[in-house]
Amino acid sequence: MPFLQLTLELGKTDPEKAEAALFAIGALSVTLEDAADDPILEPAPGALPLWPTVNVKALFDGTTSQQQVIDALTEQLDSPVPVHRFELLADRHWEREWLKDFHAMQFGERLWICPDGQRPDDADAIIVDLDPGLAFGTGTHPTTAMCLQWLDQHAPQGHSVIDYGCGSGILAIAALKLGAAHVHGVDIDPQALLASRDNAERNHVSAALTLSLNDHDLQPADLVIANILAGPLESLAPRLAELTKANGHIVLSGVLTEQAQAVQNRYATWFDMQPITTQGDWARLCGIRLTN
Repeated sequence: MPFLQLTLELGKTDPEKAEAALFAIGALSVTLEDAADDPILEPAPGALPLWPTVNVKALFDGTTSQQQVIDALTEQLDSPVPVHRFELLADRHWEREWLKDFHAMQFGERLWICPDGQRPDDADAIIVDLDPGLAFGTGTHPTTAMCLQWLDQHAPQGHSVIDYGCGSGILAIAALKLGAAHVHGVDIDPQALLASRDNAERNHVSAALTLSLNDHDLQPADLVIANILAGPLESLAPRLAELTKANGHIVLSGVLTEQAQAVQNRYATWFDMQPITTQGDWARLCGIRLTN
């Protein structure tokens, strides 16, 4: 079934009223988008992150009259409809459209992340077959890439690993492919656990992967990886230190370069922290658990 898409150019107008009006006139979905390529960094707790200028896109049944939409929206808003345009969209699996541009990628010397059965021309390649589904984590983002590079350089052969915020399971599976004895993945999103389990099965490592929605049952591990955000990493520092064995390693990412030193200082109480690694605007922090 095709869809009729309406795009409203709101500029700096608060989109909340437009969003409510669109749903009131029968929109099937409403999406807010950045109108000017302005980045959103880490929002304050409880804050609703929005861009300075916003476009709103709404989907309607493809048989809907454009004029009826405009008339109904004008009545709901009690004002003229902002600059807008319509387009007819063919029905597709929208949540998977972006995967068309997801290709095999190499991290370090041996580790490859490959979608849809793609294979590199490398006899020594260690391959993670990945379908992220709706969960975060493909290796395309610098935070994930830096963690994968670390794993390639420090293969956790025979080690126990915790992947805190496992997303698609990409780091957990990479660790297992590189020789980890067992990985415990934790994520607060049930969709992430489904994606991690599916990806583990397609890589034939599910027997060595435990997944959970909380960290209640975790035991200290030789390696703890947490690719989340600076705020949660700072608040979780005592817990992640508790979960890292003496002389074990911790790898932290999801941290902007300007946040890195504060996170580094927070973990220095429990870890011998190594020099910060950066890629673009993002940083990776690594440390070795102190014994005292």
